[in-house]
Amino acid sequence: MVYPIVKYGQPVLETKAADITEFDTPDLNKLVEDMFESMYAAKGVGLAAPQIGVGKRIAVIDTTVGEDAGQKLVLINPEIISKEGSQSGEEGCLSLPTFRETVTRAKKVTVRAFDAKGKPFEMTGEDLLARAFLHETDHLNGTLYISHISPLKRDLIRRRVRKLQKANEWG
Repeated sequence: MVYPIVKYGQPVLETKAADITEFDTPDLNKLVEDMFESMYAAKGVGLAAPQIGVGKRIAVIDTTVGEDAGQKLVLINPEIISKEGSQSGEEGCLSLPTFRETVTRAKKVTVRAFDAKGKPFEMTGEDLLARAFLHETDHLNGTLYISHISPLKRDLIRRRVRKLQKANEWG
């Protein structure tokens, strides 16, 4: 099932998500499957559960956007355990469609998480994967990428979103 993407301004996006305590359940497996389907439908490389209105610490990532099924990642209760280097690049968010800004993030990131079966793992990613680890983990902590840009740019985005909301052009 493809869920609609929750847009900036909804409280679930700015609230820390709850830890998952039960793994490998039919409900969890269906949610993960639906998250991948929703992410691909929106043409994203990552999706956190709060972006579909679910306040749980689950994120899915596929930097190939569905081109290579072997690259699909499920991160449950992820935590960033190390960051190295620096990269700046344009970043967007499915919850802030049409907005893109240059964001500086770590170039190499190691994450510790559980898979859908409850098996713990650590993984290191560089470049786009590192950016995705940080972006999606931020979502699970109630933080959006615009918190990493200048206050002036952030304020401009907020004002443009408010205008769109008043015109009923923002979901």
